[in-house]
Amino acid sequence: MASGPPFVIRPARGGDLEPLEALISQVRVGITSLAIDRETLERRIEQSLSSFSTDVREPGDERYFFVLEKLRSNEIAGMSAVRAAVGLHEAFYSYRVGTEVHASPELEIHRQLPALYLSNDYTGCTELTSLFLSPRHRGKGLGTLASKSRLLFIAEFSHRFADKVIAEIRGISHTNGRSPFWDGLGQHFFAMDFPTADHLVGAGNKSFIAELMPKHPIYVLFLPRDAQEAIGQPHENSRHALRLLEDEGFRYENYIDIFDAGPTVECRREDIRAVRTSQRLHARLRPVEVSAVRCLVSNTRVRDFRCCLSSVLLDGSGAAVIDRETAGALRISDGEPVRVLEL
Repeated sequence: MASGPPFVIRPARGGDLEPLEALISQVRVGITSLAIDRETLERRIEQSLSSFSTDVREPGDERYFFVLEKLRSNEIAGMSAVRAAVGLHEAFYSYRVGTEVHASPELEIHRQLPALYLSNDYTGCTELTSLFLSPRHRGKGLGTLASKSRLLFIAEFSHRFADKVIAEIRGISHTNGRSPFWDGLGQHFFAMDFPTADHLVGAGNKSFIAELMPKHPIYVLFLPRDAQEAIGQPHENSRHALRLLEDEGFRYENYIDIFDAGPTVECRREDIRAVRTSQRLHARLRPVEVSAVRCLVSNTRVRDFRCCLSSVLLDGSGAAVIDRETAGALRISDGEPVRVLEL
C-alpha cells in the first residue's frame, strides 16, 4: 500500500515570507530572479496572491509564485514561479546569437562571423522562473515536482498563458561571483560587478539595461576566449533543471541571457509534454494497488492549486485511483476532478 506524499506544491502566501527569506539566503549569485530583498519578496508574494485571485481572460502581468512545502513540518523546501507574459510594461532583453557575413568577390573572401544582437523577441511569452530547492532536499525527485507542477497549472489554465513558454537557464559563473561573459562584455558598459547587476535586475531595476547596453551587433570573436565559450552553456548546478525542460520538449534556439550568456529554452505551449499528455480525470479514493504508476497529480483549482507526487492507478475508465493521504494533500474529495501526468 502506498504512503501519502510528504511534499506538496501550493501558492505562496503572506506567512511564507520569513521561511522564503531563509531559503533565498542559500541562493548563490547568478539566479537573477531570486537576487531579491525582503521588500521585493513581499511585493512578489502580494502580486502572486492577486494573480491567483484574478479572473484572467488572457495573459498579462500576472506572476504565479509557488512553494514546495513539507507537509508534516510545514517547512518550505523550495520554490518556483511562472510569469504569464514578459516585457509588457518593461522591456525583456535577450541576445540572439546570429551571423554577420563579410564577403569580397574580388578577393574571393567570404566569412561568416557569429554576432550577438540585442533582442526583445520574447515579449509577450510566458516565462518559467525562480526554480530553487534547498540543497538538503535535492536528489529526491523534488526538482521534478517543483519544475513540472507549473506545467500542470499551465495545462489546466491554458487561457492564462501565452502560446510560447520560455525559461532562462542560469549561465556559467564561479564561486567567487564572477561571470566570464559579464567580465568579457557587460562590465565594460555597466561599470559594476556581476553580483551588483544581478541584484539590480532581481529587484526590478531594469531601466539601466536599455540606457547602457550597446544597440549594435557585437562580434563574438572580439570577446575573451572564456566569454566566447560561455555562450549558451548552462551552469553545472542548472543542468538537471535544463534536462527536465528538455524532457518536456523545450529547446535552445540561439537566444541567451544578456548577463551570463546562459541559454534560453522555449517550447510552444501546446507542444509541452505535460500539456499534451496530462489527463483530466476524476479521483477515486481507495487503497492503491501495486500496479499503480508514479505520477504528478494536481487538483483543478486556481486559488488553492496543489500538486504532489503520488502513486496513481489509471484503469482507463476516466478515473484516477489515489489514496486518502494524497487526496488530503490535494484537499479534494472522492469524485472531484484531478489532473494527472504519468512520469
